[in-house]
Amino acid sequence: MACPAYKYNDVKFICKTAMILHCAPITNTSWLRTPLPVFSILFRNFTPPTHYFASLSPSKVDNECNDFIPWLERKAGSEISSLLAIGTSSFGRSLYASDYIRAGDCILKVPYSVQMAPDNLPPEISCLLGDKVGNVAKVALLILLEQMLARNSEWEPYISRLPKAEKMHSTVFWSNDELEMIQPSALYRETLKQKTQIGKDFTAIKATFDGFHYGVQDITLQEFAYAYGLGFCSKLPQSASSPCHHCNYISCVGKLKGCILDFLNHDGTSEAHVLSDELKQHSEVLADRDYAPGDQILIRYGRFSNATLLLDFGFTVPHNIYDQVLVEFSIPHDDQFNAWKLGLLERYRVRNTKEINDFTSEGNIFRIKEVRAGSKKGKGIPQALRAFGRIVSSNSQQEINAMVKEAAQNDGRLARYPLKNRIREIEAHQFLLVKMAQLIEEHKAHIKLLEPTPPYLQENSVRRRKFAKDLLDGELRVLTSASAWLKNYCLTLSGQ
Repeated sequence: MACPAYKYNDVKFICKTAMILHCAPITNTSWLRTPLPVFSILFRNFTPPTHYFASLSPSKVDNECNDFIPWLERKAGSEISSLLAIGTSSFGRSLYASDYIRAGDCILKVPYSVQMAPDNLPPEISCLLGDKVGNVAKVALLILLEQMLARNSEWEPYISRLPKAEKMHSTVFWSNDELEMIQPSALYRETLKQKTQIGKDFTAIKATFDGFHYGVQDITLQEFAYAYGLGFCSKLPQSASSPCHHCNYISCVGKLKGCILDFLNHDGTSEAHVLSDELKQHSEVLADRDYAPGDQILIRYGRFSNATLLLDFGFTVPHNIYDQVLVEFSIPHDDQFNAWKLGLLERYRVRNTKEINDFTSEGNIFRIKEVRAGSKKGKGIPQALRAFGRIVSSNSQQEINAMVKEAAQNDGRLARYPLKNRIREIEAHQFLLVKMAQLIEEHKAHIKLLEPTPPYLQENSVRRRKFAKDLLDGELRVLTSASAWLKNYCLTLSGQ
């Protein structure tokens, strides 16, 4: 299909055209209960009229921007909530109960129409971009075009209160020196990958609009990276059973651009989530417990590790029970069966799907979770990892053939059962222990460098230093638990 004629060169007109909003369904189910990440990096930058604060103490009241809720309700064309107030807490702006709330009550209902989506880009711009960049980059461009409109933007109450870059703590905004603090973590490499993607999308957009007068050529990489961080959307399931993808829009069920759900704080123990009703085209939150007036409303964004929380939302949770570690193993290059083992691993590898809001683990990268004390089966250490150790440590063609035969006679999975030769089984797990010990020492060394915090550091540096320590502490705890179990397993096999 041909692109529309380019008769509108005024970026103001183009951006106004982008504000003709429409809804897009996001799931294939009528109701989908998903632990979606609704914190967002907006850090709650809005406040309602003063009558919403009747139940709040003066210390919790925030009168900085009392036009947001009326604007949001006008845009939604309906009441958002009569049970909530927006105030401040140690976590920033937060949602509080303005009345008594019972478990199971619907405390918040927001239409899908309160959203900023890639489809909101003007046809002229959208057609030129096509599939050259992803949806996050398109939303970033939309945000920047709206910022150019300033008070003429339909989204001005929202756009004008976006956080400044220095207030955003996702690792994509960290300096190279700050990133070195988390070098042992897979988050370090994931962040570099994300930064590279931002640069590629920026280059593609600039090249696409070279010679056109849409205002896009005036955008800098720094500005684009900032908007990309605002629009970054975590991986979100399209249905209850399908793999995860980057969602196609930013709304009350994504990163919640311009939505009151931005104010909900995270509690890893909460059972409250966002429910999405496609038939009625809205999202809602049900209370998971009773609340008294003045209590802060909390939900769980998901069972996310600190690595995911830090990349997507810019914060960590001390002693996070959902912490995990991605560990990469490889077959030594001097292994005489290197090529053969690689072929077998590829042939018998179980294809891993992406987990909600976590990095993809596949091939020779494995996700390790904390092994609880007393675990007899080592739950938390993937069976695929132990199988990898058995394959890599095998030292004869006969032993490898025996594994292949055993896989064919059982469920087709290679080396998923303990080796019959105890000495060889111990050696396979000791191979894993060597890698664990290396990672443990690296984590300890970097944690030591973070203690104590120098008194001359600025606030942002102190905060990011704490986030780095929370991340590494959690991963160290996971690695230590896995290492302890593997050591005990080897001792048990040796009869000690």
